[in-house]
Amino acid sequence: MFWDLAGRGIHSTFVSDEHAFLLQRVQPAMVGLIDGSLSTLAPIFAVALATHRPHYAFYAGLATAIGAGVSMAFSEGLSDTGELTGRGNPFVRGGITGLGTFFGGILHTLPFLIPHYKVAIVSAIVVVAFELVTLAFLRWRFFEDSFIKALASVTLGGVIIAAVSAALGSAAS
Repeated sequence: MFWDLAGRGIHSTFVSDEHAFLLQRVQPAMVGLIDGSLSTLAPIFAVALATHRPHYAFYAGLATAIGAGVSMAFSEGLSDTGELTGRGNPFVRGGITGLGTFFGGILHTLPFLIPHYKVAIVSAIVVVAFELVTLAFLRWRFFEDSFIKALASVTLGGVIIAAVSAALGSAAS
């Protein structure tokens, strides 16, 4: 027996392939993408705003994306065996979550390869906006959430983190 998304105990023979796909593949990917997109914002933008040197922000983002990806892979993989919850193989889930975290973090890091500070910042902000819309779309598509509610949720997290990183980065410069 394992638990469904509503917290009801159900026998594994009653779980649809779609439900298993959501639990074992989509949900770990979403956790990774959201974590990578949000958790890496603060160090990248704080360094960029503090130094005005895009390549410093790139290295901060690269290190953060790699570290966060490894951390999330282990966290997800070690969180449960998957036997009681029906969440599947912990190594597969951990790998999916870790790759999703790295991918979510590296996307808005790449614009800092642009040597011009203002162009790099604006490009990274555009990438972050794209990431947030994509995350909202995925929540709408796979988890039957309203697009507006999903966009508001992920954007709220991004705004809080951006405000903190902007304050820290500005204070340091």
